Amino acid sequence: MTAASTARTDALRALSIPEQLLPGDGRFGSGPSRIRAEQMEALQSVSRTVMGTSHRQAPVKQLVGRIRAGLSSLFELPEGYEVVLGNGGSTAFWDMAVFGLIERRSQHLVLGEFSQKFATESAGAPHLGEPEVLSAAPGTCPSPRANADVDAYAWPHNETSTGVMVPVRRPAGASEDQLVLVDATSVAGAAAVDVAQTDAYYFAPQKAFASDGGLWLSVLSPVAIARAERLAADGSRWIPSFLSLTSAIDNSRKDQTLNTPAVATLVLLAEQIDWLLARGGLSWADERTRTTSGMLQDWASRREEITPFVTDAASRSQVVTTLDVDGSIDATAITSVLRSHGVVDIEPYRKLGRNQLRIATFPAVGEEDVAALIAVLDHVLDATADA
Repeated sequence: MTAASTARTDALRALSIPEQLLPGDGRFGSGPSRIRAEQMEALQSVSRTVMGTSHRQAPVKQLVGRIRAGLSSLFELPEGYEVVLGNGGSTAFWDMAVFGLIERRSQHLVLGEFSQKFATESAGAPHLGEPEVLSAAPGTCPSPRANADVDAYAWPHNETSTGVMVPVRRPAGASEDQLVLVDATSVAGAAAVDVAQTDAYYFAPQKAFASDGGLWLSVLSPVAIARAERLAADGSRWIPSFLSLTSAIDNSRKDQTLNTPAVATLVLLAEQIDWLLARGGLSWADERTRTTSGMLQDWASRREEITPFVTDAASRSQVVTTLDVDGSIDATAITSVLRSHGVVDIEPYRKLGRNQLRIATFPAVGEEDVAALIAVLDHVLDATADA
């Protein structure tokens, strides 16, 4: 580090940000995301009616039913598609897919940390063939390709670690019995999607749905449900009961989960779904996140010290914006001074190892807070430019 860089880092760490510049809510994390105050108030309102009661009884079952119906409306489900849910988060769903959806061999698009994890699970399954893995460097976007030797295609709609979005459409030339499994954890509820292009559009609720983790939800097609039922019935593979997709389907149809769920997570999720629907649903959320992420991209274009990590504008995420910071400026010093002022969780993904900012703009993040964040960043960069 040069003497000038050291001086600027010292100046950054000592900087005081005027209170009037700060956003009303300084949470910009890529997950868990900010939870609205109204959701917490709703949680308090059911402290004696839903919380601390059996998940097999009407109050919690009605809550699960409200979630399933709300998601059906939000995603405008095609005929025969079902909302299924269970405990364990998206990580658990990868294992459920390995046991209950992939029949022989899968194809995986790998473009970051999270897409790699699903491919690794498939590769380690002794009952499956070696998956076909199509990799791209972090910050870039591979494309699926038709392969008659695979029975499932898997990729993330949005790669949280890098800020890349991948189109959701069936690979050209893919047959009807080849499943499309799309991990939508960091973008479901925030971006427009045609779920008919998928057979499992699955996610956890701690991002755009402004809830906590530990739960997975999936929109399953009739073809995916039939595949799961056939694999479970033929007895050719052992399926752990906790990872049984058919058990999750059966329980979801009864508006319950196999094991006791985190009821508070369900309450927060239900409130956020209703909030999204009341504002115009997925089209409203899509427009909002495009606007707020666009504000950050426009800001980066005005600052010579800041460069979008994803060079292809068409591949840039509308919910997770990754911005490289010039090497003469210590990005950790920026995030440190902002954190000391209540603006938090804009650090880069740890394993990416870049001098970078990573800023989430899920639907709960309004334009006014993004504008304030930009003003804060301008103040920080400008105030230390001559240090």
